[in-house]
Amino acid sequence: MKSFDGKLAVVTGGGTGMGRELARQLAASGCHVAICDVSDENMQKTRELCEANSPAGIRISTHLCDVSDEQQVLAFRTGVVDAHDAKHLNLLFNNAGIGGGGTITDPNVREEWDTTFNVCWHGVYYCTLAFMPLLMASEEAHLINTSSVNGFWASLGPTSSHSAYSAAKFAVKGFTEALVNDFRNNAPHIKASVVMPGHIGTDIVINSNRMLGRDPKQMTDDQLEEARDRLVGFGLPVESVSPDQLRQALVMLGEGFRDNAPMTAAEAARVILDGVRAEQWRILVGEDAQVLDRLVREAPEEAYEESFMEKLRKETDWGLGV
Repeated sequence: MKSFDGKLAVVTGGGTGMGRELARQLAASGCHVAICDVSDENMQKTRELCEANSPAGIRISTHLCDVSDEQQVLAFRTGVVDAHDAKHLNLLFNNAGIGGGGTITDPNVREEWDTTFNVCWHGVYYCTLAFMPLLMASEEAHLINTSSVNGFWASLGPTSSHSAYSAAKFAVKGFTEALVNDFRNNAPHIKASVVMPGHIGTDIVINSNRMLGRDPKQMTDDQLEEARDRLVGFGLPVESVSPDQLRQALVMLGEGFRDNAPMTAAEAARVILDGVRAEQWRILVGEDAQVLDRLVREAPEEAYEESFMEKLRKETDWGLGV
């Protein structure tokens, strides 16, 4: 698919970050776009940006949907069909995701594990199933699933636990790789790509905390202490700071993840869309993703040791979170 002009694309998680930029750049290239998100306010901002930069006649629709809920996903599909009078779909970007879910040894982490895994994995699965008939009905189509570098490296470093997110992103990667041959054998007009970003400047930390009930401004004392333990595990010297100072530090971390990233969401979206045009089934996004991919392949047995982190830090400005 060398051109997006006149095509129809669905983008999940289109309210902020890479989803917003994918929608904006697709619309600017003449593509009709349907986005979903859990925040109507964020989606309306995305819609305004799309309409301000797209050719006349391009249709942008917004749909409230939690992709972890299959019934909401099915309603989203119906909404897309109605809004665009759609008989087929050309592009499906399963982009929505949140971070979360630490150590599985903690019996209290189950709810957070389930929430994280359901958004990051089941959201991809449910949307793929829901929109597959429309992809099948198209003359040419492309399914693009966002995994992460945590889809091939299940860590943020040897002193932290990143289990639920990593497990879900490994699932997305494996699912998408399986679809390469599945589509080749059973639906050759559909292509599949797995996107593996490194640290991209998005609101994923802020949005994840809100969805998991961990907004720093509203955290309970117990939640603050849990957060303190996590940050200490990352090597941050917050053992003795006051609760108010800790809240402020957490706010700054979310904003810093977005504002100080080595690659912006707009740059990441351009890499993804270029990869789709080139029909790459494997799209690494960011220099840190390139470096991590190489280092893991060179020494897979070392990937979860401190020596690996030392190599990574020498080649990238690796920081908190992915």
